[in-house]
Amino acid sequence: MGVQGLASFLDKHQNIYREVRFGRSRLLVDGCNLNYLLYFSSGLDQNHGGEYAAYVTLVESFIAALRSCDITPYVVLDGGSDVTDKKLETAAKRREDRIRKAHEAAASGRTMCILPRMAELVFIQTLARLQVPVAQCFAEADQEIAALASEWRCPVLSNDSDFFVFDLPGGFLPISHFHWREVRQSGSRSSVSCRRYYTSSFCSFFGLRRQLLPAFAALAGNDYVKLRGIDWTRFVQAGTGTEACGRLEGLLCWLKGLQESRGPLEVLEEALGLLGDLSGDKRELLQNLRLGMEEYQLGRSALSRFFLHGAPPEFPALEQEAGLVPGWMLLPVTQARLSGNVLDVLRLLRMNLGFGIETQELPSANQTSRPLRQVMYGLLLGKDRSSPVVEFDRAGLGPISVPVEPTFTRTSQRLRLDSLPQVALSDRLNVLLEALGVTQESLRLLPPQLQLPAAVSCYWLQTAQPPPDLQRALLLGMSNTPRSTAAFQNKSGIQKVDVDVSHAFSQWQACLKDAAQLNQLLGLPLPEPDVSRLYQGTLVHQLVHRMRSGGKLKTVLRSDRPSEELYRSLLSVVRRIRTRRTRQTRQKAATRRQQNPPEPSADLQRLFLQDEETESEARAAVAMQEELRLQEELLQVRTRYRTKERSNRSKNPDLARKEECRGRDLL
Repeated sequence: MGVQGLASFLDKHQNIYREVRFGRSRLLVDGCNLNYLLYFSSGLDQNHGGEYAAYVTLVESFIAALRSCDITPYVVLDGGSDVTDKKLETAAKRREDRIRKAHEAAASGRTMCILPRMAELVFIQTLARLQVPVAQCFAEADQEIAALASEWRCPVLSNDSDFFVFDLPGGFLPISHFHWREVRQSGSRSSVSCRRYYTSSFCSFFGLRRQLLPAFAALAGNDYVKLRGIDWTRFVQAGTGTEACGRLEGLLCWLKGLQESRGPLEVLEEALGLLGDLSGDKRELLQNLRLGMEEYQLGRSALSRFFLHGAPPEFPALEQEAGLVPGWMLLPVTQARLSGNVLDVLRLLRMNLGFGIETQELPSANQTSRPLRQVMYGLLLGKDRSSPVVEFDRAGLGPISVPVEPTFTRTSQRLRLDSLPQVALSDRLNVLLEALGVTQESLRLLPPQLQLPAAVSCYWLQTAQPPPDLQRALLLGMSNTPRSTAAFQNKSGIQKVDVDVSHAFSQWQACLKDAAQLNQLLGLPLPEPDVSRLYQGTLVHQLVHRMRSGGKLKTVLRSDRPSEELYRSLLSVVRRIRTRRTRQTRQKAATRRQQNPPEPSADLQRLFLQDEETESEARAAVAMQEELRLQEELLQVRTRYRTKERSNRSKNPDLARKEECRGRDLL
């Protein structure tokens, strides 16, 4: 939620905090908050679509710093949206703000704090690989984090100002004052320098009764409650000696002046009296303030059993939602191995879409991957409940709501969501491949980890508008090792963002994200790729610039033989799939012409085009021969990849067993 202006207000009253050395403790981490703040505070590039490999290194360093101090982190993530729509107005305003910032970043090249599309998945994948306990809530995480922190009596790490209001026995550690890069050792112990906050310090400093702190938060205004029309600054007492006499200080002065017998509800009613005669609106405002105050009341934690025993929480479904979310989904959602977006589709028939760096003149990149989402909607809702799903997207600089119909592939039309775990792997794989328009045979020569990215790239090349010509740069960046990438980047400066190139790669990332979510829903019929190795924004933009300016890419290919072989494998597969799909398109067109003979004038026109078509077919045939010649080389690449994989598994059998069980555990 967030209390408006509270964090910056408290930074002016630093005596409230305690300077501490923190170590040897559990720590509840606000995962979504940490994801944003780590990326934005790192100086990593944002405007070229993300620097995911460097971000992985940053997350690894953060977790290593905690573990060196015997701090055990438990990361909790937001899941679906609030079903009561209390935050609908705030969410719409934030979407509008992100759209504007994304346009300004694309048009001016300025950094506007736009989180790259795949950063959250990279964050989750990295934590899983580091075996950090992660839980995804069914809705917003604030209350769940606070409830568990209260039960475990450990602090919370976040920058969300709501944690200044929750009464936490272990206190609250603001990330902005958590100096994890500066681990200090004293004897055999290491610790992190930080500031710890307690509500008791706040109430003592401002002379506020603790039971009125939730009322203060509700009256101050948050994402759920916005009380307009009261000028709190007129209650600031003269001679307080504070640096700023603002809205929050005036509110605190007003609360301090109330009689001690006043309870929280009486305080809310008296505050509304300051607004004068509101007739019927007064009752609605009072109800909203009461709900806002109740957000800070803590119940029992639903996550303790999951973190300690692996059992997912019970789904808090309303009566009208009974049966909408099948029981098998609860564990993968809680494990963050299934996106919280599926809950929004099932419960609210909505989908919140992200935004890349795009200008208002270009269409939303989300349009390219909409057919993939439609297949996912069909799986989630089925034919019996095939209602449109409202997607929150953009048109120009304005947010829009688009009703999108679910669709079904040849295989998915006979599947049911509640029995999806029992569906044969081959059928689940067919649903994914049919949605992407590729065949299993076309991908078989690639290493398993690259099959989904290759299929997504083929889908992107066929559906993106305008049609991209950037596949060589994308595949080259995808196949390069960190060593060869670093060697290239040291020789090339970062060019100004090309808006069209950025938009094309934003479309590819939208396709990858939606294909990955569909793959997760189907129980990973294709291995989930390590996203951090697939896309490095500045690198692929530099490769495009070099190609278009007449530069050669041989220097990149020569730097690393395995990368060269992998690149040729990817390029061959993508070309072969494109050739096959082009041939299918022509065959369909020929069939249509046979069924609907053209007019004589059209026949005459075809005579003039005949030579050009024959020449094009000849070029395609030569290309196919070249690709066939490369198949043996591709098979060798795949064999070497499998040999290395078997070697790694033999060295670490426990990790191998976990990877083999990953897809089965999901369903």
